[in-house]
Amino acid sequence: MTTAVLFLTFLVLLLMNVPIAITLGLASLAALLAENIDPIIVPMNVYAATSKFVLLAIPFFILGGNVMEKVGISGKLIVLAEKFVGHMKGGMAIVCVLVATFFAAISGSGPATVAALGMIIIPAMVKTGYSKDFSSALMASSGAIGVIIPPSITFVVYGSIAGVSIGTLFIGGIIPGILMALGLVTVALLAGRKLDIVTMPKSSWKERMVAFKDAIWGLMMPVIILGGIYGGIFTPTEAAAVSAVYGLFVGLFIYKSINLKDLYKLLVDSTAQTSVVMLITATASLFAWVITVSGIGEAISSMFINVTGGNVIIFFIIVNIILLIAGAFLDSTSALFIFTPLFLPVAIALGVNLVHLGVVMIVNLAIGLITPPVGVNLYVACGIGDINLHKISVAVVPLVVTALLVLLLVTYVPGVSMFLTGFMG
Repeated sequence: MTTAVLFLTFLVLLLMNVPIAITLGLASLAALLAENIDPIIVPMNVYAATSKFVLLAIPFFILGGNVMEKVGISGKLIVLAEKFVGHMKGGMAIVCVLVATFFAAISGSGPATVAALGMIIIPAMVKTGYSKDFSSALMASSGAIGVIIPPSITFVVYGSIAGVSIGTLFIGGIIPGILMALGLVTVALLAGRKLDIVTMPKSSWKERMVAFKDAIWGLMMPVIILGGIYGGIFTPTEAAAVSAVYGLFVGLFIYKSINLKDLYKLLVDSTAQTSVVMLITATASLFAWVITVSGIGEAISSMFINVTGGNVIIFFIIVNIILLIAGAFLDSTSALFIFTPLFLPVAIALGVNLVHLGVVMIVNLAIGLITPPVGVNLYVACGIGDINLHKISVAVVPLVVTALLVLLLVTYVPGVSMFLTGFMG
């Protein structure tokens, strides 16, 4: 009865296009009432889910990313990349992926990366000879690297649910993020071979050094964050706070592009973005709790163990299929809260490393950002590139295929995500 009420309410509200946070909350409440559980448990559960110390990293990373976007670091990174690879055929496509990867390490968010860079990069790619459809699709796909490359807000969420070291998760995402970037660059260069691509004049080393000097403050942010974490200087949560303070220092005293009025707006915008994430966290955790206490989670986990027969390969096939489908409809935070508690006991029973599982899940959900009908990055790129969803959905197909190949490599070659973690103390 509880299972039927929970999932039926969830599906009906989802089909009615009710916001996902409200959908999860109402479905959970309906299931609690059907089970005759006192609704007083709702505020208690919500408080427990959102009062975790590790989740403080989310607002700080969001603020740090917003500050660096405000000071114009995205433009400085684009200029830097142009100076080094702009003269190559397909150079602007390489710039798109390179800058998205660097900016991802600052913002930690896929949609934020697309929004910050797309206004400049999409028109620049079109000007060099790429179609508007492909340019927008490449920008959306490059932005998806934002949830894989550290520091990633999505890894913070997974780590808080699974009880896994966020620092280890961050380092586990480095190689998969780089592989994703290389795959997208390869597709873009192959696509550009049949086009009359305009190249930029080759820059001198003096010009490159000037661009590097101008962008160095932005490039230093991920170095400080990750270096501090892996050097044992501070925790990921403290690193997030440091990133926010560093961003404010750069904006106020180095570039001097932020005043008190800008600071107020940055704080308001960051609070609003954090509120969205935390509301989803609250209702998704309640949904996951209902699944657990009603016995649904245990039944599903037992079914997984029986179906897999102790075979890790089959387990990951199921994980990938479920998350690729879920990622096309759910945001990353909701998907993690719903499916992590289901996969975790099975993974532990099969001896799967939880860092490896986390990286596999995050790569799946990154692909979800560029798959319709609810690929958030696609919608952001559509708005910037002024094209419809159908056109970008067609153009993104070869990029999605490339991302799927990277997913297979990450899934079945654990060393891809685990290799660098071996160097941590």
